[in-house]
This record gives sequence, structure tokens and C-alpha cells, in this order.
Amino acid sequence: MLQTPVGRLRAVGMVEAVSFLLLLSVAMPLKYLAGLPLAVKIAGWLHGLLFLAFCMVLLETQQAQKWPMRWTAVVLIAALLPFGPFVIDRRLKQEDQ
Repeated sequence: MLQTPVGRLRAVGMVEAVSFLLLLSVAMPLKYLAGLPLAVKIAGWLHGLLFLAFCMVLLETQQAQKWPMRWTAVVLIAALLPFGPFVIDRRLKQEDQ
């Protein structure tokens, strides 16, 4: 999976997506219901770094695959939605094969 640009994008996308879901479903409730703002600080930083890594790998993949800007934008927008990377991963998997 990590041997192709699309495979690397899929891997980083999945890790980034899970970090986003953990931020929303674990860290945010801990902050607002349990009074633990440190959870959001840690999860937020981690998610931010993973999102930056995703963006870098997305640009690398766009150049390697010669994707049009429209498709690259679709993949980026999917990464901004909580379950978007899981949905777009099916299409990326097809392209990787």
C-alpha cells in the first residue's frame, strides 16, 4: 500500500480521518463534559500535523498521477468532512489498482 503515491495518500488519509474522529468524539466531550481541555490540545495538535502531512502527500500524488485540479480539490474537501476520507478511499483504491 505504501509503495505507490495513491497508496501513501490512502494510508495517511485513513490515519488523519481517525484522528479527526477521535478529536470530535473523544477529545471534545472530554473538554466540555469532563473539563479536560488538555485532551483537545493534544488531539488537535496531532490532527493538525496529520492534516498537514495529508496535504503534502496529496500534492505529491497529484503531481505523480497528473490529476486534474478538480479531482485534487474533491479529495481535499473530502478530508475536511468527518467521514469523507472513508468514502473517497473506495475511489482511491480503484485508482491504485
